[in-house]
Amino acid sequence: MSYIVVLITTSSFEEAKKIANYLVENKLAACVNIIEKVNSIFFWKGNIENYDESLMIIKTKKDLFEKLKEEVKKLHSYTVPEIIALPIIDGSEDYLNWIEETVGQR
Repeated sequence: MSYIVVLITTSSFEEAKKIANYLVENKLAACVNIIEKVNSIFFWKGNIENYDESLMIIKTKKDLFEKLKEEVKKLHSYTVPEIIALPIIDGSEDYLNWIEETVGQR
């Protein structure tokens, strides 16, 4: 199996919780950690922007990414939300098995 970590920033902690609950309830994610406040500095529409955001760290399977991305875009307040997937190259076998058992029961 191929597992991934997905990073998504949101405009608020409340928005992150709403998206996280949806993903877990719909078995698109086994676990979502939320870092309530991160400072993001980025280039957008010709300007350098500086915002406080929340960061979601999502553990799931690679074959669920397209559906996860599609659902997040429906729920997210940003025009172009950050949705980035990183491969999990190794991990605790017990934890990876737990991800499989959790999201594999769709």
